[in-house]
Amino acid sequence: MSIDWVWLLMGACAVFALGWISSRFDIKQLKIENNRSPKAYFQGLNFLLNEQQDQAIDSFIEAVQQDPDTSELHFALGNLFRRRGEFERAVRVHQHLLARADLSAKDRHRAMFALAQDYLRAGIIDRAEDALKGLEGTALEPQAMLALLSLYERSRDWERAASIAKRLEVLGEGDFSARLAHYWCEQASQTKNPQLAKTLIEKALACAPKNARSQLALAHVLQALGQAEDSYNALKTLIADTPRFTGLGAALFAKLALELGKAAEALELLSQSYASKPRLDVLEAMVQLHHPDQLVTLDHPDRAKTITAGLSSGAAQDQSLYADHLERTPSLIAATQWLRAEALSNPKTQARILETLDKTSVPLKRYRCAACGFEALTHFWQCPGCQAWDSYPPERIEEL
Repeated sequence: MSIDWVWLLMGACAVFALGWISSRFDIKQLKIENNRSPKAYFQGLNFLLNEQQDQAIDSFIEAVQQDPDTSELHFALGNLFRRRGEFERAVRVHQHLLARADLSAKDRHRAMFALAQDYLRAGIIDRAEDALKGLEGTALEPQAMLALLSLYERSRDWERAASIAKRLEVLGEGDFSARLAHYWCEQASQTKNPQLAKTLIEKALACAPKNARSQLALAHVLQALGQAEDSYNALKTLIADTPRFTGLGAALFAKLALELGKAAEALELLSQSYASKPRLDVLEAMVQLHHPDQLVTLDHPDRAKTITAGLSSGAAQDQSLYADHLERTPSLIAATQWLRAEALSNPKTQARILETLDKTSVPLKRYRCAACGFEALTHFWQCPGCQAWDSYPPERIEEL
């Protein structure tokens, strides 16, 4: 039987043509399907870059409807909802992701972390806590523990915060000894039992021996327990170990020195600190040691007694200290204190000038957070604005 090569060749050509047509049809169909979703996706990105969040959300919703299996679009949409404050919609998006059986373990953990953030922003603390705890042992555990630490700090649950801080150290996320010392000091400040407060502060010092807050807190609690000598020695340690924070304990240091008859020793230590770095709080403590009856302080200038033209030798010496400070560095606060000890010819004029200067210098007496700029008349170890720790320099604004 002879083979008709012509028919075989024509058949092969037909099969090839059909295959080519079929492949072109599949490619065309694929392009059509792919072009729909990316078009909406890129439109959403464009709107997002132009800060048109409403239009971006509409585009991402369209993209998700066209390709409901794309997890990245769900994450983008959920994050947009959370940023806009639409927490219920953000929660629904991330819950939908978690309900998918085909979701990878990595994306499931991402969705759980995003859901925890939704709950945190919405103020649903218990659910946020459960979601973050559910990430223990995953690749996102460090991030979850940091979020959990922030949650406990905001709720002032210092015991749990300490537990999480220790866990973060185990995970290699850094040294949290200073943070742990703050937690013990916070617990000490909340108790009305001085002996328990002392125990907590000693734990803080064991954790961070040269922590300024712990040393200062120890001095205050020892004073409350009637242990003036020990309190005085704790402040001497503060001045030696953390000289920058001398000003925060200078007033108590001077008071204790006068009670214990150690004014000369205290004045020498404060003078050395002041010589290395002139600070107004240290200067006020030196004035107090020179003139124990002096009632003027930086924070309470209204407590001053009316000063007459007849200056005592002690007041004259105080005035000289303020004058020396003005020679070292311009200071409206020091100038006000100097004028308070200066007898002008017209007492009424002096009173008006002092009142004006006191009002003008109030903003300069504040402390300012180096992280967010929040200002306060009281020194904070944790900023009330941004919640950062140790962000307040121990110097007042005028001294920065």
